[in-house]
Amino acid sequence: MKKLLFLLAITPLFLIAQPEYRTIQSQILNQKREIKIQFPRNYNNNKQKSYPVIYVLDGDYLFEPVAGNADYFGYWGDMPEAIVVGVNQLGSREEDTYYDQSNYFPADGGADFFEFLGMELMPLVDEEFRTANFSILVGHDLSANFINYYLFKENPLFKGYINLSPDYAPEMEERVFDALEYSKKKIWYYLATGTEDVSFLRKGVLAMNEKLSQLTNKLVHYDFDDFEGDNHYSLVAKAIPNALENMFTLYRPITQYDYENILADEEITNYYEYLTKKYEEIESQYGLSLPIRTNDILAVSNAIIEEEKWEQLKDLAKLASDEHPDSMLGYYLLGYHYEAIGKPKRALKEYQAGYVAEPVAFINKELMMNKIDQIKADFGD
Repeated sequence: MKKLLFLLAITPLFLIAQPEYRTIQSQILNQKREIKIQFPRNYNNNKQKSYPVIYVLDGDYLFEPVAGNADYFGYWGDMPEAIVVGVNQLGSREEDTYYDQSNYFPADGGADFFEFLGMELMPLVDEEFRTANFSILVGHDLSANFINYYLFKENPLFKGYINLSPDYAPEMEERVFDALEYSKKKIWYYLATGTEDVSFLRKGVLAMNEKLSQLTNKLVHYDFDDFEGDNHYSLVAKAIPNALENMFTLYRPITQYDYENILADEEITNYYEYLTKKYEEIESQYGLSLPIRTNDILAVSNAIIEEEKWEQLKDLAKLASDEHPDSMLGYYLLGYHYEAIGKPKRALKEYQAGYVAEPVAFINKELMMNKIDQIKADFGD
């Protein structure tokens, strides 16, 4: 693989929550290219952690809204923290996205740019930084059309595609549909337009949506937005957060909405297994291994308690102790389990052991002492 020469621009490596500007000498393009990189806020704090990468074409104006949303969602845990890489295309956009007028595939400068992204930039980012096996590609207008060409590879390089008011090439409708319908790997595909979008672009996007609405492949996550009153440029600000939210729905912590759906779903009878499966799928889909959040353990414990599935609560308590050994959480849940099945002495032992552990959420020393005192009052020492 050909090496790239990185020419460091101005800033020192790994500025937290600030974009870093670099210039790449590409052998494929035979020219220098400017890129922007935003690292996660905590990139330097955990040397073992890997991050998804979001590649942004038209980085000269599209990088900032993508990076801002990624940082915001990552801060609140609604998506994993991510590395964002923007490729500036000011002055080269049309050449970079050029396609042959007979077969409508990248040609000349477009073919070179296609190889630059896949054969130079991505390998370099993977080599230089701690990347997870989950990449997203974002484009707008011409570059949104261009990102679809990566779908047609036997093993697509990207798992997520964010198409913002794309200027689709001829035959793209059928080609994209076929690529998604017959994909053997999970793909996230997002498409957006607005009611005030450029008329011919809107027409093409609506036709694509009509076609993709017929998808039956369960490996494909397809989402579409048609923003009322938004034009070709204003729709971008609304589409980016929607796209990221849709792509990382599984990753986010269990919400009140999720909780109510869990209880209402008659097919979910083992809430403990629901939780462990959620995190197995997070690792499988996003290439990320993360501790099970205390918020999610508490949410599932509420469902278990409400449905009085006490053996599941015992399993959940063990999981909580394994995932958060210094926390009160496992002791509290196991104590609750023993209380519920009529074993107060064993419950007392768990509450006493947990009293000296670290508090979490509403589970604190006061609560533990109240539990201890109540059992002693009811059953004695």
